[in-house]
Amino acid sequence: MAAVEQPQSEPLLELKGIGKEFGAIRALHDVDMKIYPGEVVGLMGDNGAGKSTLVKIIAGNFRPSHGDMVFGGDVVHFHRPVDARAVGIEVVYQDLALADNLTAAANVFLGRELTRKVGPLSLLDHKAMAARSLELFGELRSETLPYNLVKQMSGGQRQAVAIARTRLSNARLVMMDEPTAAISVRQVEQVLSLIHRLKEQGIAVMLISHRMPDVFAVSDRVVVMRRGEKRADKPIRDTSPEEVTALITGAKEAA
Repeated sequence: MAAVEQPQSEPLLELKGIGKEFGAIRALHDVDMKIYPGEVVGLMGDNGAGKSTLVKIIAGNFRPSHGDMVFGGDVVHFHRPVDARAVGIEVVYQDLALADNLTAAANVFLGRELTRKVGPLSLLDHKAMAARSLELFGELRSETLPYNLVKQMSGGQRQAVAIARTRLSNARLVMMDEPTAAISVRQVEQVLSLIHRLKEQGIAVMLISHRMPDVFAVSDRVVVMRRGEKRADKPIRDTSPEEVTALITGAKEAA
């Protein structure tokens, strides 16, 4: 499916000269980047390129050594991940952080369970959580059902549960870390469809991936990192897998 060009409205996220040092080690150097609502941006680079550090700064795990981050038009300073989640930034990590022995609905509401009063007691409202989870899976056009056990799910269904959890908090930016690693071709298609669903709902997506076909299938733009620097930031239509590979490896310095 071809990427749809996004109208150049106000950016949802803007990074201005973001840098990060760990002692004498420079992990990031003056990174500028913008992400617009409803836009899918592929973030690519070899191991050690700075991708993980950049994602952790946006997600509130690290504070930048210098530079500014603007989200929704406001300069933000995150001290911890909960600060980023509070404004609508969610991360779906590669391990998904799901509890295999629980149902899909229980995982969606993990740590945010709904309760109901029965006399002096507060009991988990499994019916309400299942109903809301079913709505979220419907929005994502996933076949996942609320009472399915996670341990019995495919990789694509697990991604649907993790993404539904971000929708529960009304995420405005979802960063997905290697969502198509180590799953089957059919499951890859399911995950890419989930990304399209988020895009259709006006949610920005940052896709961190080593899989070139997946990035080119769903992204509007691709950003390439190398040795802590941004080497390219181009619309997908204006580049190619060959050029991106050259930028990742250093055969081409910048584009």
